[in-house]
Amino acid sequence: MVKKSPGANSSRPPPPRPAASGSSASAPKSAAGSKSGPGPGPGLESAVDDAAEAVDKEIIGASPSPSTADETKPQQQRLLNIFHDAFKEVLSRDDFGAVLQEVKGALYRRDFETAFGTEQFLEVYAARYSPPRALCYSKILAQISGRLASVLDDAVPTARGNAAYYRDEVERGRLSPTVDFREEEEEEEEEGETSPGGAIVRMLAIGGAAAETVAFAEHLRTAGSGVAGDLTLLDVGPWQEVVRKLHAGLTTAPVLSKYASAAAKATNAALVEPPERLQWAFVQKDILELDRDGLSALLGGPAPLLVTMLFTLNELYTSGGVGKTTAFLRNLTAAIPAGSLLLVVDSPGSYSEAAVGKEAKKYPMQWLLDHTLLQAVDKLPSDGCTWEKLESHDSVWFRHPQGLRYSIELHDMRYQMHLYRAYPRSTD
Repeated sequence: MVKKSPGANSSRPPPPRPAASGSSASAPKSAAGSKSGPGPGPGLESAVDDAAEAVDKEIIGASPSPSTADETKPQQQRLLNIFHDAFKEVLSRDDFGAVLQEVKGALYRRDFETAFGTEQFLEVYAARYSPPRALCYSKILAQISGRLASVLDDAVPTARGNAAYYRDEVERGRLSPTVDFREEEEEEEEEGETSPGGAIVRMLAIGGAAAETVAFAEHLRTAGSGVAGDLTLLDVGPWQEVVRKLHAGLTTAPVLSKYASAAAKATNAALVEPPERLQWAFVQKDILELDRDGLSALLGGPAPLLVTMLFTLNELYTSGGVGKTTAFLRNLTAAIPAGSLLLVVDSPGSYSEAAVGKEAKKYPMQWLLDHTLLQAVDKLPSDGCTWEKLESHDSVWFRHPQGLRYSIELHDMRYQMHLYRAYPRSTD
């Protein structure tokens, strides 16, 4: 989610309407920030309790359904184990249920500054709602893996471990100065060492953090040891500690029981090895407040990359406004390196609509996006790229295999997905 930084004035949309039977809606994800919603009214506590189940379904989907993808079950279980190990202390706290109810209540009241405003709430949110999304996002990246090969850069070393690189990226705005890199990274620089080179895939996740990090790591695993990842996460919520815990779990072999077999011990390994293969940076900013130069710094061209907006774009339209979101998309068009991919995933159908004009006529998010990128091309920056839609799916179900184990019940989810590629603008 992309929550508004302190002092922002735009308002957030209400949560999606409760899903009809057999369908699901997305979690409210802060996109351009918000004011707090109205204060408690009569009967609010009762209303929150009555709506708890509906909020769960809005966030992660409808009731569990049989899966046709049992062959992916072992790896999905591995990702769930990483979440469990990263947040086992959070999940085992006596007050976990109470804090979760506070988060649900804040979502129900549309008080997103509270819901996503503290590390404690974000950890509870990540432990409860991010695991099923991570599995879904992993599947989506696997389905477009052939296209992702086009954004591999064989010429760029993974030098995020270099302290000089870190200082430069902080100045450019791609790295947050709050990210506490290990002291040994500076020691490596003094010794003339950098992270391993080779092919690298870069991803900028606009909105969200926990599920995106795990899904990106799973993509690296399937891409092979010769591919490293450079992940930049942008949000206004304080996600640093959540991402740090997940990164540690993704790059460290799990602790085995002392009764584990010799075969299990011999094959025990981290999802991504070595840790330097998965470099990450968190930027705590509001995407709608960045101008073209700010976006260029984030994108870090000229090499192509994958830009994602996963359950984020509709929030941008509804909370930040159609005008500001359209301006952002045009700036992105001007700044994005040619050959880059834009992946948009959001709630399907009427759950993703935005009001336009004085009459507040509602338009589907997909229509607004296509109108800006593909139809009103004369209004796009003349020095930027043009777009081609590669894939488009109006409604897709993601179903979990039966038998997956997690501390909290998992739910299926439904989404729409659109994939675009940026091309150099013709000079003809």
